[in-house]
Amino acid sequence: MRATGSFSTAARLVLLLLPAWLVASQFDELRAEMIWRRGALADPGSLDPHKGTKVIESDVLDELFEGLVTRDARGAIVPGVARSWTESADGAIYTFHLREDARWSNGDKVVAEDFVYAFRRLMAPATGAPYANILYTLKNAEKINKGRLPVESLGARALGEATLEITLERPARYFIDQLAHMTALPLHRASVEAYGADFVRPAHIVTNGPFRLKAFTPNDQLVLAKNPYFHDAAQVALDGEIFIPIEDRAAGLRRFMAGEIYSYDDVPAEQLAFVRAHLGAQLRIAPSLASYFYVFDTRREPFNDRRVRQALSMAVDREFLAEKIWRGAMEPAYGFVPPGISSYGPPCAVAWKSTSLFDREDEAKRLLREAGFGEGGRKLEVEIRFNNSENHRATAVAIADMWKTLGVETRLLGTDAASHYAFMREKGAFDVARSGWFADYPDAQNFLFLAESDNKSLNSSNFSNAAYDALMREATTEPSPERRRRFLREAEALLLDEQPYLVLLTYKSAYLVSTKLRGWEPNALAAHYGRYVSIAPD
Repeated sequence: MRATGSFSTAARLVLLLLPAWLVASQFDELRAEMIWRRGALADPGSLDPHKGTKVIESDVLDELFEGLVTRDARGAIVPGVARSWTESADGAIYTFHLREDARWSNGDKVVAEDFVYAFRRLMAPATGAPYANILYTLKNAEKINKGRLPVESLGARALGEATLEITLERPARYFIDQLAHMTALPLHRASVEAYGADFVRPAHIVTNGPFRLKAFTPNDQLVLAKNPYFHDAAQVALDGEIFIPIEDRAAGLRRFMAGEIYSYDDVPAEQLAFVRAHLGAQLRIAPSLASYFYVFDTRREPFNDRRVRQALSMAVDREFLAEKIWRGAMEPAYGFVPPGISSYGPPCAVAWKSTSLFDREDEAKRLLREAGFGEGGRKLEVEIRFNNSENHRATAVAIADMWKTLGVETRLLGTDAASHYAFMREKGAFDVARSGWFADYPDAQNFLFLAESDNKSLNSSNFSNAAYDALMREATTEPSPERRRRFLREAEALLLDEQPYLVLLTYKSAYLVSTKLRGWEPNALAAHYGRYVSIAPD
């Protein structure tokens, strides 16, 4: 819905004849609410901050909750519930001073203990939080999460209602950035304990962000309303938001052009030329800290064989995918960590990046013969799983055609996004599966930790390599930025040699954004907050 213009003269005369209380009531009815109708690629799998893993969940939770810090419209860290903080000389202890006007959506005061409770719940083994390891930076967090210490030993404590002290396992330059992640959000303890897993239902959930949950109908819409208790509510122009799941990119484009939605989170690649020609500035393409890749299930033969993984990777023409399939909305990628992370330096790449595609195909055939496939050997059969969209299907079709030159027979299996991600989360067996990763914070560790053997929930490839794990541990404990960078780059070089993740492309975020939407800003973390957005009147 859109904000209306001014009332007509006749309407104003009618209102003057009415009692004041009735004028206010009539005004509310006549004024159209300012609602951001957002086209999303899927429904959130969970609204529990400790159970989410996908971008859509983060997008919704960032509207419902506010952490110690948050991000501005351009993605930069700004104070959230914490009005300020200090750091100890050794970088191991942070003291956060909370704003006095922070309130929950039921009017309760947000206090330091709300964060302590949430951090402890995140790390408690019984919670089963798939993303707990992102905050292993807190002292004793990993040991608690693995059942070796009680939650009370976590390095987070309230020093009064408005003061929170966090002790780290070791100094981490990216810690403040981590606090903008959904795993670092506070929780309203009374409602969580009263309703258990049902605390996320619209009738029960208590949040502290700019919006509150009004309704959620899966496969239809998720409705948010402005939270009047939010400390900065006076500066929030929107009355609410509606997230509408539209997995079909072509349908998303049609609904955007019809004015049914004000934004959409993707563009069908085969229609990019049309969109550029007809929608102009409403197409917003920006660099993004994100990688698009395929995952090999390294538990299964023959994908537990490095030679097979390398061969399949070498045969992929990434430039063709970027230019012809994605029409310039992606960049070819030969490394796992995308470019643009200043603390990491220039991106790493596979050893054969500069080799011609023809020579790569010859080497790939040799590797497959060595592994027992091809001429005189078995036929290699591969099934590619992907979540349905025109772009993902076209990518899979193109790769299947590239693999055909190696004598590989490829089947395609597309499912809806919810089913695809649930299958991956539940560790079903597969050959090759589409995946991707958007940075939670701008640090190489946030990509490379996906391949650590004890990262059970996020290590989709089930990759396990002792040398890799050792390098990542060294990087975690190394205080010198230069030495830490060296350990991380050695880890990525090993990962690229093993190829459990077949990295294909680096994302450019492609959005459809109405000219009526004000305050929407592109940023590398693809974070867009309703508190900064307004809708221009007709």
